[in-house]
Amino acid sequence: MSFVITTDTSANLPTAELQWHQLRLLPFSYIVNDIEHQCLDLTAFDGDAYYEMLRHTPASTSMISMEQYRQLWQPLLESGADVLHVGMSSGISGAYQSAVMAARELREEYPGRRLVVFDTRAASLGEGIQVLHAATCREAGYTLNETVRELTELRTRIRQVFTVDDLMHLRRGGRVSGVAAAVGTALRIKPLLKGDEAGRIVVFAKVQGRKRSVRSLAENFAAHAELSGHWPVGIAHAGCRKEALELAAMLKEHDPKARIIVVDYEPVTGSHVGPGALAMFYVARQDD
Repeated sequence: MSFVITTDTSANLPTAELQWHQLRLLPFSYIVNDIEHQCLDLTAFDGDAYYEMLRHTPASTSMISMEQYRQLWQPLLESGADVLHVGMSSGISGAYQSAVMAARELREEYPGRRLVVFDTRAASLGEGIQVLHAATCREAGYTLNETVRELTELRTRIRQVFTVDDLMHLRRGGRVSGVAAAVGTALRIKPLLKGDEAGRIVVFAKVQGRKRSVRSLAENFAAHAELSGHWPVGIAHAGCRKEALELAAMLKEHDPKARIIVVDYEPVTGSHVGPGALAMFYVARQDD
C-alpha cells in the first residue's frame, strides 16, 4: 500500500466499503441524555429508532480533537507510512482545523513522512464519494500527490442537494427565522438546500409539499449529473427509507447504469439536518 487513507464518520460510508478499501476511521461523537456515543459501524445503527427519538429528545455533538487525530496518525507515521486524510468540510465543522494543527505538529516530529489533510468541502456521502475516489486512485497505483490532484478536481464537481421535513428543526439550528419556519410549516413549504463552494449549507429554493421536494431532487440530478454510471451516487436519509428508495428509483430512470449507495444519515450529521432529511450526492458534468 503506497499510503494510508483516513477519514471520519461524517463520510457516512457503509462498513463494507470501509473494510474493502482498508480505510481508517475517526469518530465524531453525539450526546443524548448526557451519554456520549459514537457510530463506527452503520450496520449496527438503528436509524429509524434514532430519528424517531430525535423528534422529542435533542442530541448534541462533539467534534474530533487534535489528540484523536494524533492517536491515529502517529503510529502510522512511526511505522513508515505516509497518510492522506480526507475529511469533513471546514465550512461545517471545526474538526478540519484540529486536523490541520495535529498534522502540523506531526510533520515536525516525522519530517521524512508525508501527512496531507484534504478538505472535501462536503459531508455525508458528498465526502464519502471523495473518500472512495481516493481509494480507487491508490488501488490504481497513483501516488499521494496524484491522488490529491484528482481530489482537488473532483471536489469542485460534487453536488450536495437535500430537503428536510421539519422547518422548525432548521430554525432551532439557526438556518431560518422563527417566522419563516412557522409560515413554511403552515403552508407545507419545503426548502431545498445545497452545499456551496465553501462547503456551507445554504437554502437555494422552496417547493410546496414533500412529494414535490423529492421529485425536485431527481430533477436536479437529471439536469446536472454526469450520467455515465462511472461515479457512485449517494442518498442519505434520516428515518425515511421509503422515500430514499423512491428517489433511488427516480435516479435510475435518468441513469440506468448508476451505482446508488443508500444509507441512514450517520447520527452526528443527521442530528443537525433532523428527522425526515433526505439528501442526494453526485458528481456534476464537467461543463456544469
